[in-house]
Amino acid sequence: MSSIIFTENTSVILNDSHFNEQLVQKLFTRREIIPPKNDVLWQIERGAVRTLTWSEDGTYITLGYWGPGDVIGYPLSRVKPYQIECLTSVEASIIPPHLWHQYINNLFSHIQHSEELLSIVHRKPIALRLWQFLVWLSEKFGRNVEQGNLIEIHITHQEIAEVLNTTRVTVTRLLQQFETEGMLVRYKRRIILCLTNKKIMNKSSKDY
Repeated sequence: MSSIIFTENTSVILNDSHFNEQLVQKLFTRREIIPPKNDVLWQIERGAVRTLTWSEDGTYITLGYWGPGDVIGYPLSRVKPYQIECLTSVEASIIPPHLWHQYINNLFSHIQHSEELLSIVHRKPIALRLWQFLVWLSEKFGRNVEQGNLIEIHITHQEIAEVLNTTRVTVTRLLQQFETEGMLVRYKRRIILCLTNKKIMNKSSKDY
């Protein structure tokens, strides 16, 4: 007669009946706002979103950019108002509260990326701030191409200005300057950073 031996680890697995629970997925269109639910976190499976708020005069303040693998949600912020806007078509999975503990590494990553962006926003001068923001985007949303690192999401000059607390005119001028100096090239409304050029990297860290 066969018997089953229960170890401490076995009981933990059996007690966690939600360990292999299938997450519900939702599709969102570009510019759609992810519904404000205080009891739900979302894991992005495909696409890109930004989190934002706005001031009393209606000025947008971007809080972060998020892509595949990132966990986002209204419970992660105390900022009011707070909004999650889809920059592309997005596929996201709903993570209910009883599963949040399984995504602790994703939550740590959320904090780390938020702090990285916050540190960039306070860099001076503005040219260095812009360049490091582009590098941050390329690390999060980029892929290697022959000329460098292609940032695959399209962000307008106005949206960049909102992140960096500057003007659209300043962003446009500096991007043109970076392009003239060979630090980036344009490709179908996208930006390719020429990060493989060590001279450019040294120049960006010294001159700006």
